[in-house]
Amino acid sequence: MKRALILVMDSLGIGASADANLYGDEGTNTLGHIAQACFEGKCDNEQRKGVLHIPNLTRLGLAHALEASCGKPMKGIDESIQVQGAYGYAVEQSKDKDTPSGHWEMAGVPVPFAWGTFPKTSPCFPKPLIDDFINLAKLPGILGNCHASGTEIIKRLGEEHIKTGKPICYTSADSVFQIAAHEKYFGLDELMRICTIAKGLTEELNITRVIARPFVGERAEDFIRTANRRDLTTPPIESTLLDKLSAQGGKVISVGKINDIFSGRGISQCVKGKNNMELFDAMLDELRSAGDNALIFANFVDFDSHFGHRRNVAGYANAIEEFDKRIPELESLMGENDMALITADHGCDPTFKGSDHTREHVPVVFFGQNIKPKNIGKRNSFADMGQTLAGYFMIEPLAHGTLIDC
Repeated sequence: MKRALILVMDSLGIGASADANLYGDEGTNTLGHIAQACFEGKCDNEQRKGVLHIPNLTRLGLAHALEASCGKPMKGIDESIQVQGAYGYAVEQSKDKDTPSGHWEMAGVPVPFAWGTFPKTSPCFPKPLIDDFINLAKLPGILGNCHASGTEIIKRLGEEHIKTGKPICYTSADSVFQIAAHEKYFGLDELMRICTIAKGLTEELNITRVIARPFVGERAEDFIRTANRRDLTTPPIESTLLDKLSAQGGKVISVGKINDIFSGRGISQCVKGKNNMELFDAMLDELRSAGDNALIFANFVDFDSHFGHRRNVAGYANAIEEFDKRIPELESLMGENDMALITADHGCDPTFKGSDHTREHVPVVFFGQNIKPKNIGKRNSFADMGQTLAGYFMIEPLAHGTLIDC
C-alpha cells in the first residue's frame, strides 16, 4: 500500500532567493532569523525559552536544509542529532511569492507570469471595480479600499462596519481582494455572496483570490478573525499532481485551505480545522483510515497568518516547536511504504519590515521508513516535489519538475 502526505508549514522560508532583490526581500530568512532570535533570548516568554528546540524536525533534516540553502548553520542546533530524512531546498520559478503560486508549483505547475495586483495608493481599487461591486452586491458602500494588515483594519474599521453595514475591503502585496465582515451582524452567507460577486468582477484584472475574512467581537479591542475564512481562487492553469492522481484512481484529501487553493480541482475529500493543532489532528485521523494511493495534502496556516504576517517572532517560534512535538505521532501511523514531505510555499520573515510574504527558498524534507538519509541539494523548482510524488505513485509524469532520488 502506498500513501503520501504533504505537510506545508505555510511561510517557513529558509533563506532569500537569488532574485529576492527584485521583490525588496534581500537578506530574508524566516527560519534562520527565528532561530537566531531564540538563540539571543529574544523569544523568551511564558510559553517558551532558550534556543529553538526542534529535535524531530532536525532529525528529519530541516536544520540541514536551512544550512544548505543559506550557507549558515541554524543557531542553537544540536549537531549530535543524526539526520534520517532526505533534505534539501527548492527555488521558486513562479513569478510571484503568493500562496496559490507556491502550492501549484509544488504540485507540478509553476506560474510563468505575474498576477495582477493593486497599487499602494489610497484608494487602491479602481473606481469602476468598486462601483460595479457596490451596485451588483446592493451594498451601501465599502470601507477600507487600501493596503492593510487584516487584524489592524478590523480593529480600525470594525465598529463602523457594524454600524453602517459596509464591508471592509482591502488588499496586500499579493494578488488578492479581501473582504472582512462580522459573522453576526453581516452574516457568513452574505459575506460569501458578495465575495462571489467580487471574484467575477476581478477576473479581468487577473486577480488570483478573493478572500472572505469573517470576524467576531463587539468592540475594537476584542475583534478576532474566525476559522470560517474562505478563499475563492482561480483554478490552476494546468493539470496538477492532484488532477493526475485523482484521474488515475487515487484519492486526494485536503486538510485546511488546500481545497480553496486548488479551487477544488483534483480534491476527493476536504477537512478543516481551527488552528495548526486541530489541522494536525485532522491529518492524523485521515491517515488512520486512508487506503492505497491516497495523498493527504495539509496546509498549516497559523505560521503565516498568525505569526508571519503579524511579525510575531516568539509566537512563530512556539508554533514551530508545537509542530515538532507532533512529528512522532505522525511517524507512528506511517506504514512501511508511506512517504511524507515537509515543505513551505514562500517565506514570511517575522523579523523583516512590513507584513508581506518574502521571496525565499523553501525546505524539501522527505521522510519515511524507506527514505534514504541524504542531502538532495538545491532543487531548481518547487515542481521537483510534485514530480517525485508522481513517480512514487507511478502515475503519468507531470509536465514540469525533475524526479528526486530519495
